[in-house]
Amino acid sequence: MPDLGPALPLIALLVLGAAFAWVLLLTRRVRDLRRRLAGITRGAEGRSLEAILEAHLRRVHEVDDELRTVERRTTALEAQARKAVQRVGLVRFNPFEDTGSNQSFALALLDEDGDGVVVSSLHSRNATRLYVKPVVAGGTETALSAEEAEALRAAQVPRGADRRA
Repeated sequence: MPDLGPALPLIALLVLGAAFAWVLLLTRRVRDLRRRLAGITRGAEGRSLEAILEAHLRRVHEVDDELRTVERRTTALEAQARKAVQRVGLVRFNPFEDTGSNQSFALALLDEDGDGVVVSSLHSRNATRLYVKPVVAGGTETALSAEEAEALRAAQVPRGADRRA
């Protein structure tokens, strides 16, 4: 076995230098990892990731509450819209031979449930008369003229269907 006596301090110095270089390399890596972790866990205003997530969670709950409010309002508006005039039927006619053109009319105004009114206007040279008849579920208790019945049928035609048929 060779004598390592004089080379031993040199070998120890080399091992110590390699260990020191390794410690420096590891120190640099730890510093870089800490920087990256700090970048991940800090927001734009310097808040921690936990604070940012809590703020986002609060906002999610706020949006959820707003959505529930909008849903309630939408339900109320849909219920109100059912009672709004949605279907209209209009028939113009000339009931008297002594007047020119179709100045008289029958107008049916119905909501989604078929409730509403039929308004009739009879125009003559001397006067114009208006009549209103209630409509419930698409029918009336009072007799309708041919023009009023035609206006009511026109209002009852489903949307998109040909009303002239």
